[in-house]
Amino acid sequence: MPDSLPRSEYPRPQMVRDRWLCLNGEWEFEIDSGDSGLERGLRTRPLAQRITVPFAPESELSGIGNTDFLTAVWYRREVTIPAEWEGSSVLLHLGAVDQDATVWVDDVEVVRHRGGFTPITADLSGVARAGQTVTVVVRARDPKEGPQARGKQSVAYANASCHYTRTTGIWQTVWLEPVHPVHLRRPRITPQVGAGRFDLVLPVSRNRPGARVLAVLSDADGEVSRAEVGADLDLAPSLSLPVPDGRRRLWSPADPHLYDLSLTLTDADGTVLDQVQSYAGLRSVALDGDAVLINGEHVFQRLVLDQGYWPQSLMTAPSDQALVDDIVLSQEAGFNGARLHQKVFEERYLHHADRLGYLVWGEFADWGAGGHGHRSDHQQPTASFVTQWLEALERDHNHPAIIGWCPLNETWQPLHDRITTLDDVTRAMFLATKLADPSRPVLDASGYSHRVLETDIWDSHNYEQDPAEFARQVGGLAEGRGYTNDHEGKPISQPHNGQPYFVSEFGGIWWNAEAAAAAAGDNRFESWGYGQRVADEEEFYRRFAGLVDALLDDPGMFGYCYTQLTDTFQEQNGIYDFDRRPKFDIARVRDIQARVAAYEKR
Repeated sequence: MPDSLPRSEYPRPQMVRDRWLCLNGEWEFEIDSGDSGLERGLRTRPLAQRITVPFAPESELSGIGNTDFLTAVWYRREVTIPAEWEGSSVLLHLGAVDQDATVWVDDVEVVRHRGGFTPITADLSGVARAGQTVTVVVRARDPKEGPQARGKQSVAYANASCHYTRTTGIWQTVWLEPVHPVHLRRPRITPQVGAGRFDLVLPVSRNRPGARVLAVLSDADGEVSRAEVGADLDLAPSLSLPVPDGRRRLWSPADPHLYDLSLTLTDADGTVLDQVQSYAGLRSVALDGDAVLINGEHVFQRLVLDQGYWPQSLMTAPSDQALVDDIVLSQEAGFNGARLHQKVFEERYLHHADRLGYLVWGEFADWGAGGHGHRSDHQQPTASFVTQWLEALERDHNHPAIIGWCPLNETWQPLHDRITTLDDVTRAMFLATKLADPSRPVLDASGYSHRVLETDIWDSHNYEQDPAEFARQVGGLAEGRGYTNDHEGKPISQPHNGQPYFVSEFGGIWWNAEAAAAAAGDNRFESWGYGQRVADEEEFYRRFAGLVDALLDDPGMFGYCYTQLTDTFQEQNGIYDFDRRPKFDIARVRDIQARVAAYEKR
């Protein structure tokens, strides 16, 4: 792909085909404030503005930079299907479109999709063919009112508190690829460390007499193993690839080893119908009483909260390198992983986490369930939450860096005698996750309200800023008193039942040197963090060390997650500022975290 196109790197690195066409770059664009564009003919006429895809119109890099409410927006461009794709079906992919998307090709509706964080694919068979020039039109609706999974997007006009500039419309790569009508769908790769093998499920688009799938696993020394299975009778044939003892190398933060994987679908006469390149990491996650084990070892999870925003591009990384840089900055500060907070991150971020040995918890952007993005409105999730979460699980299952799933965050509705919608959706998302991926632990809802008694993991959020008081509050695990969040003094959670426990949000220490120097009183609207702002950097180190020590010293604590990696707009409690410049001596931050945790001595 031309380097001049923005974000032109291959967007699906765990399922790579040789042929594809990036559609990022300039598109026609128009804002449809009254959502009347269909009636006014926007689907069939040229649009008034130009936008740079895949950047959202609220962002600077889009060339639009309109941060007002955008009820609906339209995109349009002509695309010529490469002539050399003759005989293939053409798939149109949109990495993510916020919120409700409808796509037309030559005035034929080819797909509609709800949800701003998961991918969309349309099969253009019968609509577009090789050598043809077609017109692609996308309408994205992003209503201000009503429950939707918004994550941290503000429902007020301006940013406030921990809510940030909105994202509307296309915000991830748009691309085409040709496939045979009989082709592989996204494979499911599950490592089995105990058995020394990879188990593969290989869905196909349709069956064909005599079709077969060959899987070949290899490493730097060549082929490790191969296996073949018929693809003529089953829609999702499965096979296993053994890894002999002499070639067995586990994926871990210390050694993020990845095996190459080649998948080939052939016809009865051996003709290749489809070929896909992928990779896999041999890594296990297990639960042993109150411990989470990675490859059978007590690995203390020194996590950081990562919200994935950038000043000029919002939720879209400005470049592929920016995704790499955030992981490296985190590791340099002493963290070995992250909670990917209130956002389903781009696939390429997870690819880099796989390569760099960076532990992550896959999460969903569930805030905004009541339409206003505040805690009091988090009680009305809809069926689309379950749908989108299943799409995210399907997309991301194969990444060894993901060591746990968490579909919800900070639900707080008090427990009642009657079952509520929140109870139904929480349990639905928990059960859906366990069914979709039995190989990883599931945390029903991070912090606050644990409503599923059998949740695999238990956690709490605690932003107490006094280290001594913080240590007192979280220090009861040995006596069976794991700290549990409440709401206005009322219980909002089922009791801790001995599951592995970590404090998955803490710290958030408020510091911005420029704001501190200019402050006349409390300038919380321009800059805020949790608790009283530290007086200087030395006080930050003392407070940070005191909070971290309380968790490192507890043998019952399998990890923590510090808030946060970078400042995000007005929320200025990051280790780095919003432009990724260090706010502190990063070596000192790393050294505070580097000592052996009590959990690691077990």
